[in-house]
Amino acid sequence: MPPRPRTKTATHAPPDPAAILRAPSEPDFRQERSRRSYLALLEAATELFSTRGYDAVGTPEIAERAGVAVGTFYRYFDDKHEIYLEVARRHLAEAYRATLEGLGPERFVGRARHETISETVAVLFEHVLARPQLTRSFIEMSLRDPDVAELRRALEAVSLQRLTLLISAIVPRETVPDPEATAYILYGSAMQTAYGLAGHIGDPPVDAERARRALTSFIERTLFP
Repeated sequence: MPPRPRTKTATHAPPDPAAILRAPSEPDFRQERSRRSYLALLEAATELFSTRGYDAVGTPEIAERAGVAVGTFYRYFDDKHEIYLEVARRHLAEAYRATLEGLGPERFVGRARHETISETVAVLFEHVLARPQLTRSFIEMSLRDPDVAELRRALEAVSLQRLTLLISAIVPRETVPDPEATAYILYGSAMQTAYGLAGHIGDPPVDAERARRALTSFIERTLFP
């Protein structure tokens, strides 16, 4: 039986946000069929949690959607909570990689800064809007599940660290005296806008394209007045 993947961090040491979002070691698949089953379970769980939320999904439904036996599910995951955490971790880690991880100071030279900001905002919106119910589920679960809350805090911590370093590198201190606070405000504005467009707080008053242009202008004027 292959070892189950684990997502939890030891409690005796302060958790490293980057390590929490980093992919854990997958089971040592001896057959390609086993690997396909594992990935099918993750995809099935993602689809079901995206459409039904956490409470309405059970392990039999996940196994059925994946096309495997329930016993196969338990080879890799203890229960639906464990697979939910892995789905959440992968989704949040991908959001970070797609939007912030690759941003470097060289991408903010001259006219390129407008395109860079605009493209990053667009990718963020696309990521949230692709599975709006899943992101809503993560938000709701983070309010009642400490493991999901830890994942969400990890994403925010890593994102703020990255933004703070980036702002410090591309903007003089006389322009932005407090890069960390500015990173916090910009990150919060971007995420709240994305969640608003996804309908988490009702029907949005503007469409995604208008919001992208306005947010791009806001960020650019904040950093490059």
